[in-house]
Amino acid sequence: MDIVLADESATESFGKQLAVVCPRQALIFLRGDLGAGKTTLTRGFLRGLGYHGKVKSPTYTLVEPYEISTGSGTESGIIHVYHFDLYRLADPEELAYMGAEDYFAEQAISLVEWPEQGVGMLPQADIELHLEYQPNGRLLNIQAHSGRGQQILEQLDTTSAITTE
Repeated sequence: MDIVLADESATESFGKQLAVVCPRQALIFLRGDLGAGKTTLTRGFLRGLGYHGKVKSPTYTLVEPYEISTGSGTESGIIHVYHFDLYRLADPEELAYMGAEDYFAEQAISLVEWPEQGVGMLPQADIELHLEYQPNGRLLNIQAHSGRGQQILEQLDTTSAITTE
């Protein structure tokens, strides 16, 4: 599925929308050139879950963990989100040294920028988002790679953006 995102605000809004339909365990790959909007989309995703703090790309730390409190009373809980940026990863095996398999094994949502840097060490993504520069904004291509990913796609409301199949 392709979606045209007009600007940074539309990219962040899509991220919020994605967060609303995303289950509490998912692996999302974010692909695109430098400055294509991967971190902006992640910021929107975190905002969609209720996070209000600063969101930065973890280029030097490789992963930024977020614990987001949800609801109140019996409906309360914590959502664990891990934002990876593997741009500076020299060798995919570095992920094993940092214990990345633990991040993917627990009940958490992981958003991974530059997943191609971790080939062979990353599990299969549920969905993959590819952002590409366009004359008027960005083209977002979304692909599901699992049953969970297909459910996410089916729940997305793309009526607020221009879509092309």
